[in-house]
Amino acid sequence: MDYEIVMDVAGDIDAKVASANNIRFIPMEFTVGDAARICSGPEPQEVLTQFYNGQREGDLTKTSQISPYQYEEFLKEIFEEGKSVLYLCLSGGLSSTYHSACVARELLLEKYPGCAFYPIDTLSATGGMGILAERAVKNREKGMSAEENLNDLNAAKEKLDHWFMVDDLAYLKRGGRISASTAIVGTALNVKPILTINGEGKLETVAKKRGNNAALNELCSRFSERFDSATEEPVYILHADAKDKADQLYEHVKERLAGREVRICGLSPIIGAHTGPGMAALCFMGSGRE
Repeated sequence: MDYEIVMDVAGDIDAKVASANNIRFIPMEFTVGDAARICSGPEPQEVLTQFYNGQREGDLTKTSQISPYQYEEFLKEIFEEGKSVLYLCLSGGLSSTYHSACVARELLLEKYPGCAFYPIDTLSATGGMGILAERAVKNREKGMSAEENLNDLNAAKEKLDHWFMVDDLAYLKRGGRISASTAIVGTALNVKPILTINGEGKLETVAKKRGNNAALNELCSRFSERFDSATEEPVYILHADAKDKADQLYEHVKERLAGREVRICGLSPIIGAHTGPGMAALCFMGSGRE
């Protein structure tokens, strides 16, 4: 049966790749101060720069969950065309989005019994979801059914590595991941936390480095130690209006990956609302999640 590949905008993917392969996006709402906005796909860099500059100037940013009703409204057009849906969802360890998708699945299949809806908890975010979406496209081109594709992605997600540094500790404090005193002391000492998404799909702090260069070197070291050279998947580099950091990561990665696709993307406001400006990340297929 014909099926569409859908992801939510907590994932980051190269805009040209998404357009060329008709990847659809579930929109998500976020707020900047008192203003509500909608992210419906990869944002142009000028929009992202404005968003992160607003954060630097003191704008408070929040995100909203996708409700089952929003899934119904967005996906019904696809089901009315007689197609099924393979949906890549933000990690259930970071959000209740996957739970909402499962609730919507039951409602949708009652209305469209001839179609199928396959939500997958990617245990991932940002570029990790982009890597899985590109793999899903290749799998579909090989003739995999939606269910076969789902099974392949569930196996592949266990090898996804996410490594990132946070520049502004205020955002980790606001999210309850560090205390106010830790944020104050860390800021004074120019500490940059290194975080990953672990095997349960949850954020985990794995190291703390003094200064941007030390933090970026730590990301490069994790890549060198853990990258699976046998994989055909691209490497994703993400940044929250920090192109200089992304370029530094790119130079390190390209030295080790002749001919391999390395994609640089701006970080979606949906994730950036919680990490703040200056964040940089490396996402790739590795040796298995820690």
